[in-house]
Amino acid sequence: MTATKDEFFNPAKLSPRDKAEATDQTARAIIAAEASARDKKTEKLKALRLQQAAEAEAEAAPAKKRRPPAKAAPRRP
Repeated sequence: MTATKDEFFNPAKLSPRDKAEATDQTARAIIAAEASARDKKTEKLKALRLQQAAEAEAEAAPAKKRRPPAKAAPRRP
């Protein structure tokens, strides 16, 4: 079986409009895939953040008691 250039190259030329349309469709598909991946990652990170906040609340140490302010020394006249 001999390879010919017709098997590797498209003999018919595409119009500039067809080329632009194909490029546009490909670019839009890539952008949509990236946006979907970004949304998934954002949701995952948000869920992890909420989980960590809930764990931090559950493990929070009791608040320290505040010491009363020191009494001021009497003034000398």
